[in-house]
Amino acid sequence: MTLEVAKALLRCTHIIVLNVTCLIMEERKILIVEDEKKIADTLKMGLSENGYYVEVAYDGTIGYRLFTAHSFNVIVLDINLPGMNGFELCKKIRLQDTDVPIIMLTSMSDLSDKIEGYDAGADDYIVKPFEFKELLLKIRVLLKRTLNQNIPVGNILKADDLEMNLDSKEVKRGDTIINLTAKEFQLLEYLLRNKNRVVSRADIAINVWDIDFDTNTNVIDVYINYVRNKVDKKFPNKLIQTYVGMGYILKED
Repeated sequence: MTLEVAKALLRCTHIIVLNVTCLIMEERKILIVEDEKKIADTLKMGLSENGYYVEVAYDGTIGYRLFTAHSFNVIVLDINLPGMNGFELCKKIRLQDTDVPIIMLTSMSDLSDKIEGYDAGADDYIVKPFEFKELLLKIRVLLKRTLNQNIPVGNILKADDLEMNLDSKEVKRGDTIINLTAKEFQLLEYLLRNKNRVVSRADIAINVWDIDFDTNTNVIDVYINYVRNKVDKKFPNKLIQTYVGMGYILKED
């Protein structure tokens, strides 16, 4: 291989990684509207470290402008905001988007305040002070709910010559029956429902194991290998692919 060819391959690989990273980020975009700069910046840093793309506004008016200019998957709102308070902002957002998850983040703990927040269209409520893990968990749950609304529903899931019957629990490629354990079946079902979409280890942990992802365990990689050996190993067209540092994709050509 010449040096020029090697450089071209590296450029192509870099472009593919960038495109996949952008695809993942497009599904993990968060808007934080919080007037306390220290809190807002700390949340942005923590969420960014957990793989989210975060925009911050320090008042309600700018928050609304960001919302109308960009698409977000979750919105975190304080209530006592300058320019436009959180209740008003939530109502204006709901007039344009009835589905985007909204979390109210506030020091107001009275039941009447919570009721007003829910009436304005909020999906959840966190009272300051709070643990960052609590916010992270609520964001993951809301994202899981909205993503599940967009994945296919039906008794038969297909990708290329791979077919899964959710009623009989039968899996086959072409005419070949594939025997899976219960957990392998759940993992393959999740990959099929999200075919042609990269899913991270954290996504799999939450949706298949219903737990937070532990970076010190390789159980997900082990089960991916189990499923891959049964679904792909004996077949020329490999469906389950690894995107290093990002996750896995069941890719249908």
